[in-house]
Amino acid sequence: MKVNPFLNPERQLRNGWWILIFFLVLVLLLFPTLQTAQQNNKEVSIGWQAVIVILASITCQLLRRRPMAELFGKFDVHWLKELYVGGLIGLALMLIPALILGIFGWVHWQWNPEGLSTLSSSLLLFAEVALAEELLFRGFVFQRLIAGLGQWSAQLIIAAFFLLTHLNNPGMIGAVKVMASMNIFLASIVFGLAFIQTKSLAMPLGLHFMANFVQGGILGFGVSGTEQSGLFIPAFGEVPVWLTGGQFGLEASLPGLFCVAITLLLLYTRKQAN
Repeated sequence: MKVNPFLNPERQLRNGWWILIFFLVLVLLLFPTLQTAQQNNKEVSIGWQAVIVILASITCQLLRRRPMAELFGKFDVHWLKELYVGGLIGLALMLIPALILGIFGWVHWQWNPEGLSTLSSSLLLFAEVALAEELLFRGFVFQRLIAGLGQWSAQLIIAAFFLLTHLNNPGMIGAVKVMASMNIFLASIVFGLAFIQTKSLAMPLGLHFMANFVQGGILGFGVSGTEQSGLFIPAFGEVPVWLTGGQFGLEASLPGLFCVAITLLLLYTRKQAN
């Protein structure tokens, strides 16, 4: 039997082509934005990146003639509840490693006099980051990969892609690179499980936003190697950088890796039970 490379047995365009269409739409939207930014000697802000990814996602979903609830989840009270639960998980993902580091005296904090003045900008920044990255990595492309290849193949592909986009971040060298790479890869699996279990982007959005905000906006760690001004300023003891994460952030710390691995295990066992 001859296989149609474009259409599946239901006479629908195959998922691989939809992924290609998504990236074509993304480039078409991104190219004029980049040109305008370059003409004004500016960079494309994370806010505009989020807008572009959202527009590309909505465009492709409209082309598929599928409801937006399939892409984002049904926006109702339950969606907000999942957003809240995701936020609690993200909070725990950063507070527990920080607590471990503090108890053993490996990291100390002091109040940042300018911390309150940067709180609102941190909230906005990390909301934009969560929107841009979750739509890109757990949105249209991830969902087409699941439909075409299955959940775990999609998870591994997206986790590798997620890690690849972070490999050139500041501080990605030596032991930090090893710890951060494992942490970021597993974190992508955690975000993916949050989507798979809920069929909604609410929980991964809440998780991603709160983890970044607590890590950078509250505790003052770097976020994936990018320096952040938080409510507190961390001071590191004379211990190996892979233990605390150093300037890269808790994502490169041993306690951080431990907490991500435990969260992954809990979500996976919950999925199996369901």
